[in-house]
Amino acid sequence: MKTVYHKAESRGHANHGWLDSYHTFSFANYQNAERTHFGVLRVLNDDTVSQGMGFGTHPHKNMEIISIPLEGDLEHKDSMGTTSVIRNGEIQVMSAGTGIMHSEYNKNKDELVKFLQIWVFPRELDVEPRYDQISIEEGKKINGFQQILSPNKNDEGVWIHQDAWFNLARFTKGNGKNYIVNKKGNGVYVFILKGSAKVGDRILNERDGLGIWDTQSFNIEAVEDTEILLMEVPMELPSYLK
Repeated sequence: MKTVYHKAESRGHANHGWLDSYHTFSFANYQNAERTHFGVLRVLNDDTVSQGMGFGTHPHKNMEIISIPLEGDLEHKDSMGTTSVIRNGEIQVMSAGTGIMHSEYNKNKDELVKFLQIWVFPRELDVEPRYDQISIEEGKKINGFQQILSPNKNDEGVWIHQDAWFNLARFTKGNGKNYIVNKKGNGVYVFILKGSAKVGDRILNERDGLGIWDTQSFNIEAVEDTEILLMEVPMELPSYLK
C-alpha cells in the first residue's frame, strides 16, 4: 500500500474577501508541482462564500465537476437553462464536456455558504454537457459507507464519465469499517470533514487528506465522532493527458 499525506495546514489558501478558499491541489495562484492531482482527481477546493456573493458566469470544458454543500444554500445557473439551489444533504454534478457556462452564488444575504468543489478528469473528451443533483439519505452513512457517486447511471448517487466512486461516512467514536476498492488500479483520497480517524496506521484530523493506492482495502476507525468523504478514482491518467 502506498500513501500520500496532506495536512490541512499545508493546503494552498486564497482569501479574496468574498471568497475564502483552501486548495488541496494546485489551483489558480496556488501552484505546487508535487500536488497537481491524485490520479484523475484534479481539484479539491474547500470554499466559503460571503453573503450574497459568488462566482460570475464562466466557462468549463471537458471536466466532471462535483459540488457538495456543507452549510448554507448555493444557487446554480448554467447555459443549459438550469436554475437550482443546492443545500447541505445534497450533491450536484456537472459534466462540462464540449463546453458549458455557469455561475454559482450564495443565495442568502444573512449567512455564509460552505461547499466542496471537486473536479475529475473524464475518461473521454467532448461528451454532451449535463447537469444533475440529488438529495442524500442521511441515515445511510452512519457507521458505514454511503455511495453518492459512481460511473453507473442506474446506481446509487449521481454518475460521472469516469470509473470513480465517492462515499460519505459518519462514524461514531470507536467505530469504523474496512473500505474495499471497487476497481483494480484505483486509489482512494480520504478527506476528513469533521473529527479525526485512524486510516491505516495514520491519524487524520479535520480537513486532513490521505491518498491511498496499490491496495485492495484499508481500515478506518473513528478516534472521535467523525465525518469523512472518500473519493475513489483511477490512478492512471486518461490517454489524452499523456
